[in-house]
Amino acid sequence: MQFPVDAGGPGTYRLVMNPTINFIEYENRVISATYRNLMIGAKVLLVDNPTGKPLPEPVTMINSPTPSGALRISLPISVKAGDYFLRALNGHGECAAQSIAFRVG
Repeated sequence: MQFPVDAGGPGTYRLVMNPTINFIEYENRVISATYRNLMIGAKVLLVDNPTGKPLPEPVTMINSPTPSGALRISLPISVKAGDYFLRALNGHGECAAQSIAFRVG
């Protein structure tokens, strides 16, 4: 996506990358998701939806040199039934993207 930049004068643009993470499905204690515009070193956390607190595990690292891909996250037994979402953190630990909420049953 390109947006005009005032400082560069007319016709000057900058490229803005909007990271996304999309929940696809939950089946047999595995979460499937896709991501776009996340760089190497980004972390994907499972977050409890009602409290907004991230779980200590699982934590998935983005190791692919391409900024788009798919994830399969196996849930440990310690993850209880409830409503969750995925949060992607950039290499600086800042929130880069968040998925919709989904149910783990």
